[in-house]
Amino acid sequence: MVKERFEHMTRAKVIQLGFLVLILGGIAYSVLRFTGLDSISAGIAAQSLLVVVVVAWTGSYLLRVVSGNMTFMQQRRRYQQAYENLSAAELQARFDALPDAEKVSLLKDIEDENPKQQAPSDP
Repeated sequence: MVKERFEHMTRAKVIQLGFLVLILGGIAYSVLRFTGLDSISAGIAAQSLLVVVVVAWTGSYLLRVVSGNMTFMQQRRRYQQAYENLSAAELQARFDALPDAEKVSLLKDIEDENPKQQAPSDP
């Protein structure tokens, strides 16, 4: 459930999450003040909590960058795969539409080129 919610982080979601972190900092300060800490100690504790949250958030982002598990990279992979599938399907359709004589000629030309590419060149 949580993974689905944060699967596609848009700019609006990041801004909302930032406001949520700030609000949580204010709530933490209020709770710490209510438990009896003076304002300076409660402020330091709330700020420390916010720093830990921001560092963890930044660390998770950097981990996604290093692993290539970012939304942009996933979109790019899906687009590239769809393009390759479409290109392969289009080429197959064009090949199937060729007359048999042209198919045989084309396949013969490809077979003639392959040994040239695979043969080692002499220095």
